[in-house]
Amino acid sequence: MRVIVAKPRGFCAGVDRAIEIVERALEMYGPPIYVRHAIVHNKRVVESLKNKGVRFVEQLAEIDRKGAKVIFSAHGISPAVREEAESRKLDVVDAVCPLVTKVHNEVKHYADMGYTIILIGHRNHVEVIGTSGEAPERVVVVESVAEAEEVVLEDPDRVAYVTQTTLSVDDTKEILEILKRRFPKIMNPSKLDICYATQNRQDAVKALAGQADIIFIMGSPESSNSNRLVEVAKSNGVKNAYLIEGADNLRREMFREDMVVGLSSGASTPETVVLEVISRLREFGADKVEELDGKEEHTRFPFPDTIQFKTASRGV
Repeated sequence: MRVIVAKPRGFCAGVDRAIEIVERALEMYGPPIYVRHAIVHNKRVVESLKNKGVRFVEQLAEIDRKGAKVIFSAHGISPAVREEAESRKLDVVDAVCPLVTKVHNEVKHYADMGYTIILIGHRNHVEVIGTSGEAPERVVVVESVAEAEEVVLEDPDRVAYVTQTTLSVDDTKEILEILKRRFPKIMNPSKLDICYATQNRQDAVKALAGQADIIFIMGSPESSNSNRLVEVAKSNGVKNAYLIEGADNLRREMFREDMVVGLSSGASTPETVVLEVISRLREFGADKVEELDGKEEHTRFPFPDTIQFKTASRGV
């Protein structure tokens, strides 16, 4: 059995930054540190941080300490949540991915100009909920081709669009074609909203699909970008493509001696999970493991000023 591992895979710069912000906050302030929503959509990461003294909450009302240190997750939050944090006198550290912040700023810009903003994305995803909150009276979420065909707008000549960052060019292509046909004057972002890391991982899975008989994507069911990777594998001819959380999801009977197994992982999945899966496949008879050539990623995002200042002052 031969195993091919996609490249790039796993943590993106935004996820890396968010997790490191929490780790640094623990070093600087000590537990408990509160995080609103899962810092990233991965159970292993969340459980590891819980064991170090991080408390995850879905609502700020769950925090009963004035002045408590609270971190906003990489997915972004609405202005209403920021205002609530201020009213509750919470000490906020922002771990929102800068690429998500970019989309928020675009929504505010177009809303100030009096445009209706079509947000292409999954309306129940935490990122989309946060982005919509920047101008709830002006944002219309479109999830599908069917919705793109049916959406009715107050002024079809004053429309702009933005997208959820964890979609892909392929995800949005057909929707955008419909929107541009129906609303010829639609304004587009100055730069593509789709995260470079999302696109790179999807391109890598496309390359993997050309060689693999079966593909496993490691990630949590809540992870939008991980689910998209499974869809990409299937749409590129690999019928047997699965989302798994780790090695325990694998069974010996799933594999044949002559099989080529493809592996990749979502942008919030630690590399340790990939290594554990490879180890399990070796137990099942894998005798060759190789990595595809792929794009090198060197992007790093700056940390919030308070984190940088405090850690610098302590020589970290």
